[in-house]
Amino acid sequence: MRYLVTGCAGFIGWKTTELLLRSGAEVVGLDDLNDAYDVRLKQWRLELLKAFEKFQFFQADITHTESVEKVFARPAGKRSAGSQEVLSAGEGRRRPILNGAAQGGGGAGSPGPFDAVIHLAARAGVRASVQQPEVYFRTNGLGTLVLLEACRRHGVRKFLLASTSALYGAHNPTPYQEDADTSRPLSPYAASKKAAECLAYTYHYLHGLDVTVLRYFTVYGPAGRPDMSVFRFVRQIAEGEPVWIYGDGSQRRDFTYVEDIARGTLAALDLQGFDVINLGGDRPVSVRELLERIGQLVGKPVRAEHRPSHPADVPATWADIRRAAEKLAWRPQTSLEEGLAQTVAWYQQHRSWAAQVDLGQ
Repeated sequence: MRYLVTGCAGFIGWKTTELLLRSGAEVVGLDDLNDAYDVRLKQWRLELLKAFEKFQFFQADITHTESVEKVFARPAGKRSAGSQEVLSAGEGRRRPILNGAAQGGGGAGSPGPFDAVIHLAARAGVRASVQQPEVYFRTNGLGTLVLLEACRRHGVRKFLLASTSALYGAHNPTPYQEDADTSRPLSPYAASKKAAECLAYTYHYLHGLDVTVLRYFTVYGPAGRPDMSVFRFVRQIAEGEPVWIYGDGSQRRDFTYVEDIARGTLAALDLQGFDVINLGGDRPVSVRELLERIGQLVGKPVRAEHRPSHPADVPATWADIRRAAEKLAWRPQTSLEEGLAQTVAWYQQHRSWAAQVDLGQ
């Protein structure tokens, strides 16, 4: 089996790609390695993927039609080990990567038709989207459209779209069910993912693509995004820095371990038709409780610094995962206690450089 994974250097994309490669699949990874957050994390993840013979990496922006077309249209053929390419904007011309920042593994066949496209590339983050709404709509909306069009042109039948719990807003009762009203998103990020979902349905309806939309709930784990609370709390406590808490800390989140998310993502590859499925931990906890648990694991005192809550943040998230259990035979396997312990252990192991990672705002 051969798959295209967009956002392969991202947090969820990396773990999903790794699981695919460990299963023996061939993976073509696509990522633009943008600086939405510290690129050192993306480079670290890519270095792990390089070890797999059947992984091939292309640096490209999913909003550039010509670059994406090059990945889909190239005929299959053997490539030399260690070869990687940057696909430039505009005309999609190819040039070799001369530095190690975006390297992938070698030895896989050249890009061409895929058994499925796993679309995990996105601009993520609620607060940042309020400051840069155009960037979010370009990547999450136009980028999704470019990929759907490429699937249509090249006969790729399966399209898997990563979406978000942020779509449920603040007006739906918890736990959130997939058929809840998602017409009132609270941030440009959530609105842009709603647009992507709508586009995906349109291509299912018009062109017969099998589309599965997965709404992820607060994903965390080793090498996670530094702008999210778990990475940030671990880093700030470990380094004796003030810990930022937005609002009073009573907001609750349905934290979900990254490997559980990746397992659920791959389980959805066999579904036909159109479906929307929640993937969540099914055990929401407050930010205050999360901070207390991380402080105990790190073994250092916590110095809390309260900041104003953001109007785009929702008070609580909680996934109804009955549909995932029914259709994917999926449930989360990693408890919050175990997942946090793994995350803290990863940070301590890589502290020499992880302590320097920019946390954003």
